[in-house]
This record gives sequence, structure tokens and C-alpha cells, in this order.
Amino acid sequence: MSTAPSIPQITLTRPDDWHLHVRDGEALRTVVPHTAAQFGRAIIMPNLKPPVTTAAQAVAYRERIQAAVPPGVSFEPLMTLYLTDNLPADEIARAKAAGVVAVKLYPAGATTNSDAGVTDIRKTYKTLEALQREGLLLLVHGEVTSPDIDLFDREAVFIEQQLQPLRRDFPELKIVMEHITTKEAAQYVAEAGPFTAATITAHHLLFNRNAIFTGGIRPHYYCLPVLKRETHRLALVAAATSGSDRFFLGTDSAPHPAHLKEHASGCAGCYTAHAAIEMYAEAFDAAGALDKLEGFASFFGADFYGLPRNSGQITLRRESWVSPDSFAFGETELKPLRGGEALPWKLVA
Repeated sequence: MSTAPSIPQITLTRPDDWHLHVRDGEALRTVVPHTAAQFGRAIIMPNLKPPVTTAAQAVAYRERIQAAVPPGVSFEPLMTLYLTDNLPADEIARAKAAGVVAVKLYPAGATTNSDAGVTDIRKTYKTLEALQREGLLLLVHGEVTSPDIDLFDREAVFIEQQLQPLRRDFPELKIVMEHITTKEAAQYVAEAGPFTAATITAHHLLFNRNAIFTGGIRPHYYCLPVLKRETHRLALVAAATSGSDRFFLGTDSAPHPAHLKEHASGCAGCYTAHAAIEMYAEAFDAAGALDKLEGFASFFGADFYGLPRNSGQITLRRESWVSPDSFAFGETELKPLRGGEALPWKLVA
């Protein structure tokens, strides 16, 4: 794919989303079609209530997601298990046989529905040995949760205290550090070797932490890991547009009912699935790197997971359009990031 700064449209190999939340039940009817319109596959997060911790639960969840895909649309949900202190090592072989591709590590209390997460990584080592043996990936929410660590420092501390020892103890385990937000994380992944990669969200490429506070508290920009300083945003843009196959697309799109986002204790998560690839195009365009978008969005994730690249295509046009203010979300409403705002790129085919 070749582009120029003034090119009116771009065509990409159909991309994949390597980090996605779709929730469950009636919510699936709203959010799954948004992702399926753009992406060929998506890694589905397992942090439901109760969490997805068995192969059987993952298969049942996959079937519910598939039932929400619009007729005639080709979309494959890629399933994961939720790592707990007690996830049996022998469940990993069953998971692989069922088509599960990864296990997700949430430090207990790190984000939405993470109460069942890992309290001590050493308790999971037998399960991680099975992951390494079976060739499944470990997906990491890379933050410590100790209350004495500043919120904006938790990713960098996680790398030092937990990820580096984990990488040393499991040298051939494929690890994806998800939704990285700091220059420290970008540098670590760039230097960590072929078994370590990272996903980057569109909102962390487009915005710094000022977005949460401009004109008042803006809860729809609140996510975990939280948006960081401009110096970190620039480091993420540099990593994403570098052409390195260690960085690839993962939206971390996370739907919440609007009344729970706009709350005294609002939920963490930005909903971007309605316009995800358009926002990535905007970020790459602003960096003068549209020619790097296809690798980041369509090739590098599939390659790291050992899956075939997609064969279809999508086309984006440089055309202003206004995102809907809200979507139906079961019996409530869902307000997307930048709802009601004009976006400069539009998915047209």
C-alpha cells in the first residue's frame, strides 16, 4: 500500500482488533456489528461476571458473539481465558483444543471486572508453564495496583517489578503487553526480543491526559491505563508508526452504559468500536505515516499470533462525518468517544 499526504482514500487489507470488550447479553447486538463492519477478527476479553475461566465457557461465549454478527458479514471472535490464582494448568490443553488462543492477566483490582484477577504472579507459574508448552499467548494488563504507587506510574513500575522477571522465567512464552501508554513501555517492548509485543489504542495515540479535563471532567475519556502526558503520547505514535512488527492494533474498546460512565464513580473504558479504524487513520495521517497503517492494523498482529493474514480489504476516504451521539445499549444507552463530533476519515467499503 502506498499513500501520499493529500491522497483522498486508502485501501487496507482487512484489519484485526487484538484487544476488544463486547460484554454479553443484549449489549452484543449493539457492539458486535460495529467491530464486525471493520475487522475480520478480534481478541475477546474474558472479564465478564463471572469471568471466562474454562474452555467450555469460552466456547459458549463465542457462540453468543457469533449470533450477534449481522447476516452476510464475516467476523471471527478469538477467545481468551481469564487468569486467576487458581486457573488449573490442565485447562490450558482443553482451551487450545477448543480454539482459545490466549490467557489474560489482570492484576486484581486493576480495571473493570478484575476483582478475580491475579494477586501474586508466582501462584500462576504452573499455568504459565502450560501456556508456554501449548503455544498460547499471555496477554497482560500491565499495571501494579499497590495504593502507594501513583496512578500515572503504575505501568512503568509493573514492567520493572513483574514483567521483567516474568520474561526471564518464561523466555519462550509469547507475551502481549496490552494498551501500552508510556514511553517506558514502548522502549521496553522494542528491546525485549521476538516473544514480546504490544497493542496500542487509537485514543492513546490521539489524546493525552488533558482530554479528560478540558472544559470540565470528561468521563468518556477516562480509561485504564489512564491517558498520560504528551511526551508519552508522542512515544506511542513513534512506536506505532515505526514499522516495527512488535506493535499492532488493539482498540481496548470498552462499552459501559452512559449513566455509569457519567457517575460520581464513573467506569473506566473508552468506547471506540463505532469508528476505530477511522480514528487510527486520523492518528497515522497526523503523523504523516499513512503508509505504515496497513502493517500495524492488518499484518503484525496476525503474524505474532501465528495466524494467517486476512484476504479481504476495506477502504477509507478522507471525508468529514459526524459520529452518532449515542447508541441503544440494552435498556440503556451507550455514548461513544467523540460522539457528535466530526471525524476526518470515513470507512466507505
